[in-house]
Amino acid sequence: MEHTRSGSDILVRIDPGEEIHAALRELADELGFDAAAITSGIGRTRDNQYGYMNEEGVYQRRPLDPPSELVSLSGNIARTENGDAFTHIHCCWSDDDNNVHAGHLFQATVHVVAEIHVRVMDHASMTRCPLAEFELLGLEFD
Repeated sequence: MEHTRSGSDILVRIDPGEEIHAALRELADELGFDAAAITSGIGRTRDNQYGYMNEEGVYQRRPLDPPSELVSLSGNIARTENGDAFTHIHCCWSDDDNNVHAGHLFQATVHVVAEIHVRVMDHASMTRCPLAEFELLGLEFD
């Protein structure tokens, strides 16, 4: 992974074999920010796992293993109550037949490259905290 920064904007290049969540958490720790918006992402990934939250608040997962075109990615980076970086990302892929697969991103390994824009919110603090009855960690602001 490499990145360049201009003010609050960071453009990140994630390289083959790197997992997107892990790379972005590493970036947050390296640069020391507590709040950021992931505004866009493109590239080609493999070993993808995505899904949705059902009516009971439980995530349902789906695999998309073959390399696929990462068409769109957005979300945010916050901290957990114990200070760990936490990524919440939604994504959209196009497989090689141009079928669209979209939802909550659980994992994606970069196959060729991923180029992701992150906007750091320098004067904000966001914390992910457990929500009663849901698998998702809720977003709280300080």
